[in-house]
Amino acid sequence: MLNMDFDQRVVIDTNQQDWVASPKPGVWRKPLAREDAEKGHATSLVKFEAGSSFNEHDHPLGEEILVLEGTFSDHTGDYGPGSFIRNPKGFCHAPFSEAGCVLFVKLHQFQSGDDSQINIDTQSAQWHQGQGGLKVMPLHSFNTESSALVLWPAGEKFQPHLHAGGEEIWVISGEFIDEHGRYPAGSWIRSPHLSRHHPFVEQQTLIWVKTGHL
Repeated sequence: MLNMDFDQRVVIDTNQQDWVASPKPGVWRKPLAREDAEKGHATSLVKFEAGSSFNEHDHPLGEEILVLEGTFSDHTGDYGPGSFIRNPKGFCHAPFSEAGCVLFVKLHQFQSGDDSQINIDTQSAQWHQGQGGLKVMPLHSFNTESSALVLWPAGEKFQPHLHAGGEEIWVISGEFIDEHGRYPAGSWIRSPHLSRHHPFVEQQTLIWVKTGHL
């Protein structure tokens, strides 16, 4: 197991990690949290080399994908950078990438009853005004769990706050900062239930954030 104690805060700068070969040739991973070697709860970066593919398979408790680079494909279409995909239990596909891609992937983490399939092109979806100067793009919500993209303008500061149900952040671009440290693009931060911080940025920063799921 890797980082499966959800009461502990975890910070990983994936720029400092090496890619690890998966069982499928041409597909590489940087594991962030993992219940078992090839099944169960998993959060990771996944890299498809050009022309690589997987055989058809399903995901018993769902699959969540944010395309970071390149184009990810399956029988439902081609998904470029910024694509957000949620495939629920029962969905089967044989993913591939003709030119290669890098993905942020969460497996086996859907709540019971969360069976909606979602495909959002965040490059064209609408932003909403958040608190202060923040812009927010909602991606998914179910029970206490919600996820969104949040765009922070340069110099933005947010009020100190608690994370009821925890918080998970992937830094897409820029640099996210709080009193605990600085997190460049490619950083993954998982903070437990009722953790607290006072975040801010110095440069424009884009993050994916999920709350209420831990």
